[in-house]
Amino acid sequence: MTQPFLQIKGIKKQYGPVTAVQNVDLQVERGEFLTFLGPSGSGKSTTLYILAGFEDPTAGDILLDGKSILSTPSHKRNIGMVFQRYTLFPHLSAGENIAFPLKVRRLPKAEIDTKVKEMLRLVRLDGFEDRKPAQMSGGQQQRVALARALAYDPPILLMDEPLSALDKKLREEIQYEIRRIHQQTEVTILYVTHDQEEALRLSDRIAVFSKGVIDQIGTGPELYADPRTRFVAEFIGDSDFLSCDLVSASEGQAKISLGNGAVFDRIPVHGTAVAGSRASLMLRPERIRLSRDHNGASGLAAKVSDITNVHVMTETVSGEKLAVRLPFGNAAIGGISRGDLVSLDFDPGSARVFS
Repeated sequence: MTQPFLQIKGIKKQYGPVTAVQNVDLQVERGEFLTFLGPSGSGKSTTLYILAGFEDPTAGDILLDGKSILSTPSHKRNIGMVFQRYTLFPHLSAGENIAFPLKVRRLPKAEIDTKVKEMLRLVRLDGFEDRKPAQMSGGQQQRVALARALAYDPPILLMDEPLSALDKKLREEIQYEIRRIHQQTEVTILYVTHDQEEALRLSDRIAVFSKGVIDQIGTGPELYADPRTRFVAEFIGDSDFLSCDLVSASEGQAKISLGNGAVFDRIPVHGTAVAGSRASLMLRPERIRLSRDHNGASGLAAKVSDITNVHVMTETVSGEKLAVRLPFGNAAIGGISRGDLVSLDFDPGSARVFS
C-alpha cells in the first residue's frame, strides 16, 4: 500500500478543561487541495496551527512522508503559511518581502533574484517588485504573501482564512488565482475557511469541522448529495428540515409519515432509526417539486406564504416552513399566488432522514 504523503493521527488539543480538537484523523495525498470548513471555534485553525508547529498537540501525531514532524520546530518544518492578515514587512518592497525567506536560507543572490522574478510572474505581479505594501491593494498584498510562502518550494502550503479581509468580488478573483497557482505548482494545500462557497470553488476535498471533530470528509458534490450528519446538511448548501415520524426502517432506508396522510418510503436514514420515534427530514429546496394539485393522493399539502423570482415559500399544515427553489423565470410561479394551496413532492433518494 502506498504511504500517504501527510497523515494526521488522533490529534487532540486541550486548553485546560476545554477540548478544542478531539481525535482528528486525516490523510492527505501529495498535490491535493484540502479545505478545513466549519464555523468559528470548530477546531479547524487549531488543527492547522498544530500542523504548522505553532501549537503542540495534547495527543496524537503528524507524519510527513511517514516520519513524525512533531519534534521539529516550526521554522524547520519547511511548511509555507499564508494568514488572514498579509503579515508583509511594511518597510520592504514586494520583491524584498518575497526574497526574505530565501535570504534566511542563505541562498546565493543570483538564485534569489531569479526566484523573486519567477514568483512575481506566478502571481501576476510583474513590475511590482519595487512597490511597498502601502502602495498595493489588499488583493495585491495577499498575492505577495502567497508568493513569499511559495518562494522556497515548500511541500505543503497552509492558508488560514487568507481572503476574509477582501470584498466579495476581489475574493472571488483571488480564489481563481489560488486555484490556478495550485494547478501550476502542484503544491499540497491545506486551506481554512468558514465560507462554503469558497470551499466548494477551490477544493479537491473538504473536511467539515464541528465542535472539534471532523463530521465528514469528501468532495463538494459528495457532501452535498450525501451528508452524513444534520450539521453537514445544514452547512453545505441550502436545506429544509421537517419533523417526521419513523414508520419503519431497515437496511439504511426509512419509511416516514409527515402527517395528514403524507407518507414517503425508501429515504436514506442516518443515526439509530427506531420505528415510532420522531426524526428530521432534510430536503434540498431545488429538489422539491411543486404542484397545484393539492388534492392528489401523494405529496405534502402546503400553503404558499411568499413568492420571489426563484423561491416559493410554503407552510405545511403543521406550521413548518419549507422553501422551494424554481429555475429563474419559471412559468410555474406566474400561476401561483400567496395563500394558494399546493402539493409538494420529492425524489426519496435526494432526501435524508436524521434520527
